[in-house]
Amino acid sequence: MLTAQTAQAQQAACIDARDVSDAVIYAMPIAYDAARTACANRLSQDGFIARRGESFIANYRSGQEKAWPGAYRFLKTYMATSDGPAGSEGGDAMAALSGLPPEALRPFVDALAGQMIAGEIKGESCGRIERGLELVSPLPAENVGGLAAFIFELADVKAPSVCPAAASATKR
Repeated sequence: MLTAQTAQAQQAACIDARDVSDAVIYAMPIAYDAARTACANRLSQDGFIARRGESFIANYRSGQEKAWPGAYRFLKTYMATSDGPAGSEGGDAMAALSGLPPEALRPFVDALAGQMIAGEIKGESCGRIERGLELVSPLPAENVGGLAAFIFELADVKAPSVCPAAASATKR
């Protein structure tokens, strides 16, 4: 009986793969802007971001509105897990803001996520970030989001985990 309860608790804390995909689509413009700012003096004048970055990220910007509900569910589930950001500076701010309606929360999520991402970018990683963006640029945003969800599942991420396919199909 305890094993069944443990399994149910773990499944309850899992994230639907579609919400992971939506979170990636939603966050991509925020991450792109943070990287572009953090790497401004390290990016080549004729590199991918300078040449095709804005047209690449436009596809994600146009999908943010549709992706927000899934990104919000992802964020709520992530914050509710014991491995979530509750002890971090960003987690404290998110916990304080969690009482707001989802649409009112968006500007805070955007600003906080942008600051957190920019703070994690090291100068030596700017070239790799640009190369990664160029590698995924031919793919539709939905495929990049789906690929990220698949990688989370394949890597067996536990903070929280991606719901098994059968649970994802019934969870929304």
